[in-house]
Amino acid sequence: MNMAGKLMHAVQYNSYGGGPAGLKHVEVPVPAPKEGEVLIKQEAASINPIDWKIQKGMLRPFLPWKFPFIPVTDVAGEIADVGYGVNNLKPGDKVVSMLNTMSGGGLAEFCVAKGSLTVPRPPEVSPAEAAGLPIAALTAHMALTQSAGVKLDGSGPQKNILVTAASGGVGHYAVQLAKLGNTHVTATCGARNMEFVKSLGADEVLDYKTPDGAALRSPSGRKYDAVVHGTTGIPWSTFEPNLSENGKVIDLTPGVSTMMTFALKKLTLSKKQMVPLLLVPKGENLDYLVKLVKEGKLKTVVDSKYPLSKAEDAWAKSIDGHATGKIIVEP
Repeated sequence: MNMAGKLMHAVQYNSYGGGPAGLKHVEVPVPAPKEGEVLIKQEAASINPIDWKIQKGMLRPFLPWKFPFIPVTDVAGEIADVGYGVNNLKPGDKVVSMLNTMSGGGLAEFCVAKGSLTVPRPPEVSPAEAAGLPIAALTAHMALTQSAGVKLDGSGPQKNILVTAASGGVGHYAVQLAKLGNTHVTATCGARNMEFVKSLGADEVLDYKTPDGAALRSPSGRKYDAVVHGTTGIPWSTFEPNLSENGKVIDLTPGVSTMMTFALKKLTLSKKQMVPLLLVPKGENLDYLVKLVKEGKLKTVVDSKYPLSKAEDAWAKSIDGHATGKIIVEP
């Protein structure tokens, strides 16, 4: 498929700030895959909070490394072309991929991705279901399997897990994945999402606005072996009395206070730990998650879908912070 010189619709921003109004609809050349890369004709992309946080300048001077910048990294579609050295994928293959955060490219009709972070998508898994997975489900998977030590085949010792912000992108995957292991899951969310989070498999659900919810107290009096922490603004002093002897809080959006607590707990040799999680995406883990969706063991809950022509509305919805599940953009 020779795309040289062809133009595509894309959405980009030219400077930090601006929110949804900072997004511009443009026609740009279709990118060409380099060595080890594939060109994907997009069918769906999903927006994550990190996308608009980068636009706000929360990761400067690292990201984006140059303007104009086409944001979003989580995509599903069809291979249109492959670069030199890609042997396991071919044009026409249906795939899901996580793009390089530095170069983005997801809010467009075509994008280039590393072959190593692009995996086959079986017909049972829709583009939207697949596009929801990369950042959110990989983060939940890494938090549970690596940081919390949960064995997702159910073979490990029983653990008590708390998932905060359980109705959001990472949270709704974390609840489902935790239940594949031998775990008792307590979850926090807003009152309107309590039934939804129970339907994902949570054993107990707390409304975060109630006194018990704000204190993170398990209704059955359990102490948590691990907290998959997807919200902000909860101090260590709230977590500590609820943790088991070796309990840890896995912070998915670590800021300065997390790093200080992490260092302090290390210095004082505390058994209770604050652990910052920085996602290291791996193709084999993404492939594993896609297979779980195919087998019906994991589902992507889609909050809403927007056409690429209305990407700024999807952006605003994500910034608003009340999405239940994932926000999807389709070209």
